[in-house]
Amino acid sequence: MIAVTIGNSESPPMTYFSTAPNARSPAKPAKSAATFNALKRDIMLGVLPAGAALTELDLAAHFACSQGTVREALLQLQEEGLVRRQGHRGTQVSECTEAEAVEMFRVRLQVECSGIVRTLQAPSRTLVGDLKALFAEMLDAAKVGDELELASFDRDFHRRIFQDAQLPALDPILHRCLVHNHRFKISRSITPRDLVATAQRHGSIIEAIESGDVARASAALRHHIATIVDLGPDVFPDATQ
Repeated sequence: MIAVTIGNSESPPMTYFSTAPNARSPAKPAKSAATFNALKRDIMLGVLPAGAALTELDLAAHFACSQGTVREALLQLQEEGLVRRQGHRGTQVSECTEAEAVEMFRVRLQVECSGIVRTLQAPSRTLVGDLKALFAEMLDAAKVGDELELASFDRDFHRRIFQDAQLPALDPILHRCLVHNHRFKISRSITPRDLVATAQRHGSIIEAIESGDVARASAALRHHIATIVDLGPDVFPDATQ
């Protein structure tokens, strides 16, 4: 773990302790992937709190890479809603508020529940097998206590279902909602959570999809999303909390 002081003229400096980068992003160049994954991990875990200033020069020195590489990583973090880039004001870690979480859960519910109906009209032959493989990966990550790896496979699981809906323009929206949902859930956790139980919650979705029953699958997915965190009965009034 390496410490580096980060800040700009408008924000007080803070000491940032980088954790080990997550290696899951093979499509991006190695340096950019490592920078992106390390920053994402620390934002998701709250090591880098909302409002923390991130400067390209300091990050480039810390990660031993060019400012262009850092800029690429920050742009991707911006696409996922984890940072805000504001011109001369620089880049700050974005807020993770309950108000945004509520709206993103609602958007996610609409997108995913509409998507699963389309998916089950013509599911690919590999859908159930792919979901079972991702389910196994989630359980493995849960058993070793890696919450962020579990969340990553969780996002892959939900996006794999949505992939067969043939609505690719909506996938980036779903991905951002999933990232924000996981960040919010982690930030709300006061005590250690049962990660294995979190992973096992996806089993009923697989069973419903495997049955081919559209209503059952839609209900299972709706209940899953509505009970991720307790946001109160007004958020999903028709779902059993």
